[in-house]
Amino acid sequence: MTSIQSVKIGIVTISDRASQGVYEDKGGPAIHDELTRIVSSPWTAEARVIPDDLDGIAATLVELCDVAGCGLVITTGGTGPAPRDVTPEATERVCEKMMPGFGELMRKVSLEVVPTAILSRQTAGIRGSSLILNLPGKPSAIHDCLAAVFPAIPYCLDLIGAGRIETDPAVCRAFRPKS
Repeated sequence: MTSIQSVKIGIVTISDRASQGVYEDKGGPAIHDELTRIVSSPWTAEARVIPDDLDGIAATLVELCDVAGCGLVITTGGTGPAPRDVTPEATERVCEKMMPGFGELMRKVSLEVVPTAILSRQTAGIRGSSLILNLPGKPSAIHDCLAAVFPAIPYCLDLIGAGRIETDPAVCRAFRPKS
């Protein structure tokens, strides 16, 4: 019987004000709390709080994927239409493949709660053996979006050669095709 290796998960809050200490980061801790509920296999967090800066976001994503070895990187913030909201652009810049289905499902789920969800530009992409997932900044939206897309994440990580993640089936039933 093989033991499951601990997976590193990057958690990146993208916010000018939170990175400057103007207000408390609530998005990163909300992601951490959701992952603690969902993921049953060993994992460790690599957390960052950075400003809304295209080059800085791209550099952080590259560092977490290529240097820190995170198989999954989840961002929060910077997905709206405001001029400083550039998280999707940074994600697209560093990824070899975009995974638009993640954003489509997150918007669908969010639209059931609030009509302004149509303004959100969250997306996902693959960089090497890492999946990068952009979430909105509001903690309740983080919960809704992760609950919607997480069933597909473990199999996606399997397919790209990232670490294996198991979920608590009472919280989130991961889908892996029978082989």
